[in-house]
Amino acid sequence: MNRLLVTGTDAAVGKTLLITALTAYYQRFCSNHTHITLPALQYGDDLGQLWQQVTTLSQQYDWVFLESFGGLGSPLTFETTVADLAGDWRLPTVLVVPVGGNAIAQAVAHVALARQSRIHLKGIVLNCVQPAPEQQITDRVDVNLLRSLTQSPILGCIPHIVDTSDLDKLAYAVSELALENLMLN
Repeated sequence: MNRLLVTGTDAAVGKTLLITALTAYYQRFCSNHTHITLPALQYGDDLGQLWQQVTTLSQQYDWVFLESFGGLGSPLTFETTVADLAGDWRLPTVLVVPVGGNAIAQAVAHVALARQSRIHLKGIVLNCVQPAPEQQITDRVDVNLLRSLTQSPILGCIPHIVDTSDLDKLAYAVSELALENLMLN
């Protein structure tokens, strides 16, 4: 029974893409899996019901991928953020960071919040939300600096994928990541 929360530094950074790619990969090469998306809960909504859904799915599937909306600081209720939930529920977490000008600053802030919330951060996945040659990607994000400042594993970079319905391409893209870090508890 394994769970993985996929969160990002913001909305539209590639969380859904990573979940879809992981799902495609596991469908082709691994075990039973499913994923659910954390809803944008309003004040007074029952997080217990969501926990029950996660627990039930964890009993039925080898992997349950949970996708947060927004980033770790996004509110779920007036008292709870995604980071609080991930820490309280002891959800291993991967952080998706878009390749771009503020990537390192965003990653550093989110990793700090993850540590404050006692989140088991499995690592960081960079995502090219815009097409760019490989040299431009390395110019935009200094991976060694990112690793040094966050003290977190960098699991790899997903290239810009135009056709997100091409499950073979998605499975291949995620196979290039350091998946062994995600699979170990």
